[in-house]
Amino acid sequence: MHRVNVDELFEGKQSKYALVVGASKRARQITEQFEEEKIVSEDKPVLLAIEEIRNHEINLLEPDDDEL
Repeated sequence: MHRVNVDELFEGKQSKYALVVGASKRARQITEQFEEEKIVSEDKPVLLAIEEIRNHEINLLEPDDDEL
C-alpha cells in the first residue's frame, strides 16, 4: 500500500483544490491511455498521477488569487 504525504505534495502549491483536480485529470488520462494501449497494471491510475506530481513530471496550473 502506498502512503502519500499530502504536505509533501502540497509543498509550493497554493491551492489544495488545484492539486486534487490536477491529480484526478491526470488519472483519467492514464486510464484512457491504458485502455487504448490495452495495458494491465496493478498500480491504480490515481497513485500513478500522484507519483508524477511528486516527481515533478507534470506541472499543475493554479488559479490566480482573484479566481479563488
